[in-house]
Amino acid sequence: MSEPPLDPRELTQAFSLFSVASEQLARAYADLKRQVADLTRELAVANGELKRQYEEKEALSERLAGLLDALPAGVVVLEAGGRVAQVNPAARELLGEPLLGEDWGQVRERLAPTSTPDEWQTLGGRRGSLSARALPAFGGELLLLNDVTQAHALRVELARHQRLSAMGEVAARLAHQLRTPLATALLYASHLNRGQLDEADRLRFAQKVRERLRHLEHLIQDMLLFVRGEAAGRETLSASHLARDLTQVMEPQMAARGLAFLLRDEAEGTGVLGSRDALASALLSLLENALQVCRPGDEVRLAVTAAGGEVAFEVRDTGPGIEAGNLERIFEPFFTTRSDGTGLGLAIVRSVAEAHGGRVEVESVPGQGSTFRFVLPAVALN
Repeated sequence: MSEPPLDPRELTQAFSLFSVASEQLARAYADLKRQVADLTRELAVANGELKRQYEEKEALSERLAGLLDALPAGVVVLEAGGRVAQVNPAARELLGEPLLGEDWGQVRERLAPTSTPDEWQTLGGRRGSLSARALPAFGGELLLLNDVTQAHALRVELARHQRLSAMGEVAARLAHQLRTPLATALLYASHLNRGQLDEADRLRFAQKVRERLRHLEHLIQDMLLFVRGEAAGRETLSASHLARDLTQVMEPQMAARGLAFLLRDEAEGTGVLGSRDALASALLSLLENALQVCRPGDEVRLAVTAAGGEVAFEVRDTGPGIEAGNLERIFEPFFTTRSDGTGLGLAIVRSVAEAHGGRVEVESVPGQGSTFRFVLPAVALN
């Protein structure tokens, strides 16, 4: 059975629909080509902008790297875990190698603390200051090391010149201080030349000569300590052990004078850096001053505290106190209110404190007692 013939009208309609669809597809293809061309142009522009920005950032990075290398200060960048991620030549010069990839805690061991807060001694003998800033964006830390070797040397030299200047100002007082015991010693020595001097008087005059000569020796030693002023020796000392040593020396003397002596130690585990002999001598001087001014029944307290990166040795007594007019002068060389004093004790105490990067403070109320605070930078005990 044959198929029926196609209706010409249906064929015409089908061709018409096909033609319309073809035109629509052609237009859509043309639109798509235009969009692709537009996108290609936009992408080329974007790529050019990105390339320009990359080149600018690359140039900026090179400039920053050049500046970092040229910086006279040492720069160390730490990762979040404390590993050294980046350093500059100045840091390598101060800290040595290796550095990159090392744990900062181990690198830090190459720095020895000094008596000046935030200053360290390097293995190469240089002196540097260390400061740190957090890097929140990276979770790490930026360390800045400055070489202060020359500045420290200038500070030491300036302090020495200041002490020598003070020596010039008090030279006349020193001459007077030396003349009096020397003249007395010569007078007693002249008596020893008398031919008919009995043995008892000879021994008495000889004893007087020795006393005056010892006084001269003590005066000269104090003067040398004041002039020198440096903190000879660099060892880490336990503040608590130093306080207990002072207590063992002074407690029997306080008891013999009828004074109550109390120790309060709140610095366990904290140390100070410096000369044991110089620090002990300065602190004993403060305690001996309290011993000399107090009367039986009075009380002397030694307190050791640690706070804010400092250690304070506080000597408090319930003695007569210091008059307001004298309070401003007690640290002046040769100023003394005692007939047998040299006037150098407190001047030496202040000199020792400053040589160790510290200070001395005093408070006093006449009739109620005095408090001396010998403050030093704190360091961690090994």
